[in-house]
Amino acid sequence: MQGSICGVFLYPKTSLLNKRRRAAHWQTIIYTMKCPVCYFQDTKVVDSRVASDGFSIRRRRECLKCGFRFSTYEELEILELTVVKRDGRREPYSRDKMTRGLKRALEKRPITDETFKKLIHLIERDLQVLKKEEVTSDQIGASVMKQLKKVDKVAYIRYASVYQSFKDLTEFKKELNKLSNNKDKAKE
Repeated sequence: MQGSICGVFLYPKTSLLNKRRRAAHWQTIIYTMKCPVCYFQDTKVVDSRVASDGFSIRRRRECLKCGFRFSTYEELEILELTVVKRDGRREPYSRDKMTRGLKRALEKRPITDETFKKLIHLIERDLQVLKKEEVTSDQIGASVMKQLKKVDKVAYIRYASVYQSFKDLTEFKKELNKLSNNKDKAKE
């Protein structure tokens, strides 16, 4: 095999015939990292470090043909997770979809990229701890709200108003009162 191995991933691939019995076949995928300049498939890792967010690995690579140096990042990815929507539809989990929702809630809020990445990893960790192939959108929403409440209260209220579909100002006030009561209890 030509090229340096960038990653080897083992993950279960459930066949449709055996889905009822929950049998899984293990599939191996090997990725090679090409040079972004000359597209040569042989690169070597010069340096590896845990990234500042603590949830990814930064690798410094060098092309063996042209000598160009570049960085790659390895991070956790949730595979084979299905989201069950409120209306019963099923769709694959999408980190991008959750990221867009969080960005809307955190718009114009003082949050760093590092904190944002940690928030996403904490939410995904909550989902992985469930150890299920299927999670409901309510479970994802509850995890997002739990973690968002710790990071930014204003963003939490923004997200809650959409996620919980506040119908009027009274429901909005109830959530604000819960938030302020929890804050008062924490001071005591």
